[in-house]
This record gives sequence, structure tokens and C-alpha cells, in this order.
Amino acid sequence: MTDLITDQGPDLGLIKAATLQQQTDRWVLLDARPKGQWAAGHLPGADSFSWEDYTRNDAQGTPYRSWQPEELSAVLGQLGISATTPLVVYGDADTSWGGEGWSVWLLAWLGHQGPIRLLDGGIQAWQEAQLPMTCDSSPAREIVTYQISPRAELFISTDEIVQAPQSLTLVDVRSLLEWVKGRVPSAVRIPWEDFYQGANRTPLTPEALKKLLVENDIDPEMPIAFYCTGGIRSAYAWLVYQLAGLRNGRNYEGGMEAWNRRPRP
Repeated sequence: MTDLITDQGPDLGLIKAATLQQQTDRWVLLDARPKGQWAAGHLPGADSFSWEDYTRNDAQGTPYRSWQPEELSAVLGQLGISATTPLVVYGDADTSWGGEGWSVWLLAWLGHQGPIRLLDGGIQAWQEAQLPMTCDSSPAREIVTYQISPRAELFISTDEIVQAPQSLTLVDVRSLLEWVKGRVPSAVRIPWEDFYQGANRTPLTPEALKKLLVENDIDPEMPIAFYCTGGIRSAYAWLVYQLAGLRNGRNYEGGMEAWNRRPRP
């Protein structure tokens, strides 16, 4: 793995369906929905990139852990994606449990240097605009090298949470039932569905996101870590936080599955 980078962070933003339709030659598209959904119909030229295909149990038996960076680098290179390739990620904030957020978080964590845009309104907005869909396979691209430059500041480990529980706010984005069954001490619950709005499940505006945090007694400018069961829904919350222009957010990718497997005194 290469040294950590010292850039200004990932270049993230939203892109409207109409804008993307006019600029399709500029972007490589990643469909973050389950692969079966992609096969049933996707944006022309989009590759399938679902968390279900790139997570597995780790050595401790913790599920939903992402593949190793070197493995992911090889996958992205096979897709013709380099660290500077302009990318658009889309989903539906539903069938993939916010998997589009996980895909963006993963790319940002790997150190992607090119722009990454989330399709505003997801595939719903694209279909609503009656733009073309296809079931065709993605076009073959030249294999390239994806250079990894991990941004460690976007990831938080179980050890860090255990060692410094007062240094950040923990936000549990799971359901009330999951919360009642067990949670990380001192966490605040904000369900991940509260991070989007409207029929197309668009991310909260910066103003609405900050209002949501303040209403839950959270200072938006202070360090915050999002978690769920295994880092998928929490990555979506992290993405909305990032899109609001806030830069102190981290994703606890291991989530409750890792927390429940932590060494006990």
C-alpha cells in the first residue's frame, strides 16, 4: 500500500440527470444497486459496482468488510478506471441500503483523485426524465493501473473508538429495533432514512443536514463517526455529511458486527 496522501480530500458533488445525459462521454458510470437490478436495466455504459460483490467476512469472522485495497485496485483497473477517472455513482437509496454511499466512500477512502459525482435523485430521477436505459453489457475498456493513496481520515477502527470514546460523536443510523437490541455506548441514533428526502430520495441539502444534526444535539463542525451493522448505511450518511461541505466525518466500516467482536477486558 502506498503512503497516505495529504490532499484536500475527495472531490465530491451531485450531478443532475439532464446534465449527465449531456455529458455521458466525460464520465464512467458505476451502478451501486444489487447486480440483479443492474442486469434488469441500467444507464447506458454503466458498470455494476455493488457492495455485495466487494465485501466478505474478515479473519475475525466479521461480515461486510470491504476487500483489501490492492484487490479493489485490480478490479477498478480492469474496469478501465484510474485514480483520476471522472466517476458518476448512482443507486436508489433503497434496494442497496444506500450502497451508492458505500461506493463513493470506498473510492474516497482509496484515494480517488478524480471527481466523483452522485446522480441526484438516483435512477428514479433518470427514469422520471424518460432517459434511455439498457440491459447491455458494459463496454470493454483498456485495462489501466489504479494507484492507491488511502485517506486514513475517512475510516475509523474499533480500537480508535474504544481508546477515545469522548473525542467524537458516534451516530447510529440503524433502525429503532436494531438500536434497542444493542448499540455502541454514548451513540446518538439518527436513522439513515433521515439523511434523504422526497420521492427520489435525494440527499438532504447542506442546510437541512446541519439542522438535523443540531436537532440531535450534535455540533456539525465537531468530529463525527457514522455506523450501522456493517458500514453500508453509515457510508450513505457519511456521504450526505460530506456533500454538506463538512469534513470531520468518518465511517465505522466494521459497524456493530465489528463492535460485537471486539476484545473484552
